[in-house]
Amino acid sequence: MAKKEENVFQRHDKDTGSPEMQIGILSDEIATLQAHVAANAKDYDAKRSLLKKVAKRRTFLRYLKSRDLDAYTKISKKIWLKV
Repeated sequence: MAKKEENVFQRHDKDTGSPEMQIGILSDEIATLQAHVAANAKDYDAKRSLLKKVAKRRTFLRYLKSRDLDAYTKISKKIWLKV
């Protein structure tokens, strides 16, 4: 996901801290790291950071699901997750 798609997750123009925005940013970083790990299978530090980012995104998704189910379903569809 490019910078343009990050705007899809923003609540307002200067939003960087909402759970939706954090999930969008983490999803971009996860996609980048997945491509890197696929090309460099023995880069264990990248694998570890990928797992950490996935866990952090999962935490944000769990929080969002408990607070706002509609926003959770919307963002899950945007980042192609199973709901």
